[in-house]
Amino acid sequence: QVELVDSGGGLVQAGGSLRLSCAASGGTPSIYAMCWFRQTPGNEREFVASVVLKNAITNYVDSVKGRFTISKDSAKDTVYLQMNNLKPEDTAIYSCAARLPYVARWDWWGQGTQVTVSS
Repeated sequence: QVELVDSGGGLVQAGGSLRLSCAASGGTPSIYAMCWFRQTPGNEREFVASVVLKNAITNYVDSVKGRFTISKDSAKDTVYLQMNNLKPEDTAIYSCAARLPYVARWDWWGQGTQVTVSS
């Protein structure tokens, strides 16, 4: 059973940076891809970025392209989300997720970490 623990959130001023971490354990060889979602109260969860662990192919939502970078450290079974030039609209709870190959759904989720960007 895969377990994900995400961390690194906090309070930052607009224009600042944060790096989120998502550490995976248990059954990690089965993971095909990992991603970050974010959610604000009253809104649906929004996809932010993903990375395929085998070939490091990444994908981003348009609103974060050029500001956020998702990366992986295979030795540590950890995925990072480097967030630069943060904006107040980036404020949300960020959660990492992982999935198997050939499956569209994200099966495992972290507990979430709060990111707050002040103007």
